[in-house]
Amino acid sequence: MRRNYKGISINTSKNTHETVCDMIKLSTDKVVVDIPSGSGAFIQRLKDGGFESIIAIDISNILEIEHEAFIKGDMTKTFPMSDKSCDIIVCIDGIEHIDEQFYFVKEGHRVLKNEGEIIISTPNISTLRSRFKWFTTGHHHKCNSPLDETNPNPLHHIGMISFAELRYMLHSNGFRIVEIRTNRMKPINLVYAIFLPVIYLSTLWVYLKRGKKEKMTQINRSIFKQVFKKEILFGETLIIKAKKTTSNNV
Repeated sequence: MRRNYKGISINTSKNTHETVCDMIKLSTDKVVVDIPSGSGAFIQRLKDGGFESIIAIDISNILEIEHEAFIKGDMTKTFPMSDKSCDIIVCIDGIEHIDEQFYFVKEGHRVLKNEGEIIISTPNISTLRSRFKWFTTGHHHKCNSPLDETNPNPLHHIGMISFAELRYMLHSNGFRIVEIRTNRMKPINLVYAIFLPVIYLSTLWVYLKRGKKEKMTQINRSIFKQVFKKEILFGETLIIKAKKTTSNNV
């Protein structure tokens, strides 16, 4: 059965909207950008939570609600917004659909105010279940078969991204991750915990070896702690909050 919020279509995994809302629930006085805005279910949820300044951006207006602050825009191109004009950017299950992910993050940095935040959710291919599926089939969970190359469309997952790749993208473009969440951890995902000891030891060995060789010991230590969080190992959807900053701290 197709999920909805007050009759508005939801095109993301269960509990994702609720989790993202919880991550910004104390920011009702902030300017929030929802990109891609889709049907508007998340916008309606924000309105119900007391948010008033919400900007919807998408390549076309398919909102199922009345919302005046809609701007036509493309995630792969320059945002139709001025520098430092918003406080929070929310991108729910959008980044895996585009091929200009670095440009999207850079544009997010440009339009966010100092100390502004970006929240990105995406299918979690760093989970143990997804890694096993990649090992056995060459395809990740949530993208477990070839895409239709004769009919490319915006719904295709053309840019599945791991936690380490997303962290690099954010940290190399003026952001620092401040929170890691997931929408839910299905019981089936816990079955793959049997592989955890081997994965832990092999990852530790590689990170230590490469860290010393490339003088990245501190950075690798920080990443190692994060990739073994239960939200990343067993979570269905990866939800990251990062803050715009000029700091170089890891």
